[in-house]
Amino acid sequence: MNRLFWRFALLVVLAITLATCAIYFTFNRLFGDPLEEIARHQAAGQIFLLQQYIDKAPADEWLPRLNKVREVSEATLELQPLKDALAALPSSKRGQLLQGAVVIDVSGKGFYRRVDTTGARYIGSDDDVIHAQRLPIDIGQALGMEAIRFGVIALFLLVPIGWWSRRHWRGLLALSKVADDFGQGDLAARAEVRPASSIAPLAGRINDMAERIGSLMEARKHLLHSVSHELRTPIARLEFGLELLRERHADDDPALQKRIAAMETDVEELKTLVNELLGLTQLDQAQSMPRQSFALAPLLRECTPPAHLRHRFSASIAGDLGELQGDARLLARAVNNLLGNAAKYAEGRIVLSAARVGGAVRITVEDDGPGIPPEARERVFEPFYRLQREQDYSASGYGLGLSITAKAVELHGGAIAIDDSPLGGARFVITL
Repeated sequence: MNRLFWRFALLVVLAITLATCAIYFTFNRLFGDPLEEIARHQAAGQIFLLQQYIDKAPADEWLPRLNKVREVSEATLELQPLKDALAALPSSKRGQLLQGAVVIDVSGKGFYRRVDTTGARYIGSDDDVIHAQRLPIDIGQALGMEAIRFGVIALFLLVPIGWWSRRHWRGLLALSKVADDFGQGDLAARAEVRPASSIAPLAGRINDMAERIGSLMEARKHLLHSVSHELRTPIARLEFGLELLRERHADDDPALQKRIAAMETDVEELKTLVNELLGLTQLDQAQSMPRQSFALAPLLRECTPPAHLRHRFSASIAGDLGELQGDARLLARAVNNLLGNAAKYAEGRIVLSAARVGGAVRITVEDDGPGIPPEARERVFEPFYRLQREQDYSASGYGLGLSITAKAVELHGGAIAIDDSPLGGARFVITL
């Protein structure tokens, strides 16, 4: 059974229980104790004998008739002093007894009543009380009937609630599956529920939202992919033109030679940007990747920052990292991107470390640079995002490296986080 039904069932049972208690206390206050009325009804035969047979006898016949009833009745009829009866009754019922009423004793399965209030039956009869015991009073039976009534009502309420909640729960599970599939990149996932379902309007809005988001994501991917491919043609033309210009005028003007070299550097930057855009687009479109088993420690030992910065670099790679199922080239690119990012900002130290922590592998890249402000640590993984500070404008790059790293780690089922390094800069932690 689903959780929705059990919650409804609990609420229904609780509501019926509270309603039963409220009804009992209301009736008790307005009309008297319902249990006492049940007991009075069950003891009606003995009360009838007392009032219509014993009490109707003349004064001199009253005690003989009482004795005759004692002989034939299964109940016990005893005479006891009024003060003893008053002591045995709660204060709320003593007044009734003094007035001559029949006072029911539910727990004792009996009743009390004064012989009379005038002393007319016999000498001192006004100071005596008839105490009837062992009467056929069975409150348990009455309570059992109430319990059966309670159960039948609860059953007739819970059956339609169970039927409705099951349909409702299945609809919610369908919506949940759509959300999971959509979150995992299946942009074609849609919720399918019956038009008469209570969540049909919600499912329709979710489908509309998914349609719009899917359209936007597809448009973004196509735009990046198209722009990246279209840029390659003019870049190739620029490279060809610069090569021709170098060959024809290389010896004529040193200044022109220097200018051509600068232009070639700009073209290389454009090529790098296009390649990173294509790489990011491919990762965005990838729902899975070819998985092969590879040793993690040797792969990490081969990851290093650019050659001119390796004198700042140190590594601590544990030997018990074991093997990982995934794309070794893609994971190496993610780590190298972090090392390259650290190389741009580090003042003197770059540290790569990896160790096994419980059932996971933790890879850490840290530096002694300016670090990353806490409020920007989530946004740095967005494409083209760069911090608004001098170090970021002076550092080369396009804000795509960390996006590629985050996507690569995600495809390996891992997570990446940023915090402060003991070295003073930023620390990137990959957990696989």
